[in-house]
Amino acid sequence: MMSGYGLMAGFGWLGMLVMALFWIGVIVLVVWGLTHIFSTQQPRAELDAEAILEQRYARGEISREEFVQARDTLQ
Repeated sequence: MMSGYGLMAGFGWLGMLVMALFWIGVIVLVVWGLTHIFSTQQPRAELDAEAILEQRYARGEISREEFVQARDTLQ
């Protein structure tokens, strides 16, 4: 007689370990997915050409004449 356990009698501890690892993996994947979906970081906005031009002028990388010429070209 098999006393009611059937074919799974030999996989007691191994089966419990595999099942525990499976559920831990599922929980980790759910948490990882939720943190990426509801992330508080905003995507970085690209600066437009005029903003870059104004920053370069403010840092002194270009002269007033170069700034005016580039701004007129952009518009």
